Amino acid sequence: MREILDPLLAGWQNGGVAALATVVRTFKSAPRPAGASMLVAEDGTVVGSVSGGCVEGAVYELATQVIEDGQPVLVRYGISDDDAFSVGLTCGGILDVFVEPVSRQSFPELASVRQDIADSLPVGVATVIEHPDPAWLGRHLVVRPHDVDGDVGSERANRAISDDARGLLAAGRNSTLTYGPDGERRGEGMRVFFNSFAPRPRMLVFGAIDFAAALARLAAFLGYRVTVCDARAVFTTAARFPDADEVIVGWPHRYLAEQLAAGLVDDRTVVCVLTHDPKFDVPLLEVALRSHEFAYIGAMGSRRTHEDRLARLREAGLDDSELERLHSPIGLDLGSRTPEETAVSIAAEIIAVQWGGSGEPLGGLVDRIHHDDQDEPAPALLAHPEPRVDRVHPFRGPPEAPLE
Repeated sequence: MREILDPLLAGWQNGGVAALATVVRTFKSAPRPAGASMLVAEDGTVVGSVSGGCVEGAVYELATQVIEDGQPVLVRYGISDDDAFSVGLTCGGILDVFVEPVSRQSFPELASVRQDIADSLPVGVATVIEHPDPAWLGRHLVVRPHDVDGDVGSERANRAISDDARGLLAAGRNSTLTYGPDGERRGEGMRVFFNSFAPRPRMLVFGAIDFAAALARLAAFLGYRVTVCDARAVFTTAARFPDADEVIVGWPHRYLAEQLAAGLVDDRTVVCVLTHDPKFDVPLLEVALRSHEFAYIGAMGSRRTHEDRLARLREAGLDDSELERLHSPIGLDLGSRTPEETAVSIAAEIIAVQWGGSGEPLGGLVDRIHHDDQDEPAPALLAHPEPRVDRVHPFRGPPEAPLE
């Protein structure tokens, strides 16, 4: 949803009404994760995607209807592998998509949510997507670590949702929550989608070299907040690393220790050591590998450099369990030559580590493509799909204007 917030807010500030379509639940090989969003403005402009192109045309038609009548709708696309093509979802996955009108009246808290995200503050939005009383549909609760804004319909429901949502916000997770109609934890009838906007994960790049500039550019594209750090001031300049959020002149191991002590890294942070100079990377890796805060630690260098580095780290007292956390030489074997190609190799390994990928060509695998924990619907849902929606137009392809 992040990518559509600015155009969504622009229409909101002008007093307009837009339709926001959000993937709220996925099953099987769904092409986009929960939280993926598509915005349809009053003038027909489209931003974002809910399926990578599979059902955008059908969602577009539904969104224009929602703008006209102001009624939120929950719809399911893709029933099974056999008939997925009939609704446009050719991958055989299943998506639940919630389409809601967004205006100053329906979502008065939108501007504050956008500001929190811009300030890198944790915030999440809980939206009622299913309820016996249609008046509850589309209501929002904005959840922060220490306060709540908005109202979904009752104080009891507000308390239950905010308590559960704070745990999801701390983990940076999106999820659909189920309650009774008044927020009863053991009941059914109300479903709420929580969209978490945790601060961007960090990438700490050590070594002010051309490879670092290419990696910073790609990491920013992937959504990381990038820091480049090196002790050599002549090379460590903002002009050389325009895509980095921070450029720090300082000894790498001291900087990393300071960040750890200040609690400014977490288990989503990745560390890329590109110095391949023992006086820089050995003290730095000693700090990094002794900590268990990082999602990934990689170091550049030849195999000879790698063996020398391991010997020095063992001399410093690191054991095998700590050294096993080091990815070195950094990156996947892509045959990379240029700094840009090497950056792709490094990013590919980080993604593979994050999601449990093998790094093998997909064409040679027989397992499922996605490695996340997408829900598997019960057989009854496949035979009698829910939610039941009577307002969906037949799929007639994309609108005349190209979707981007």
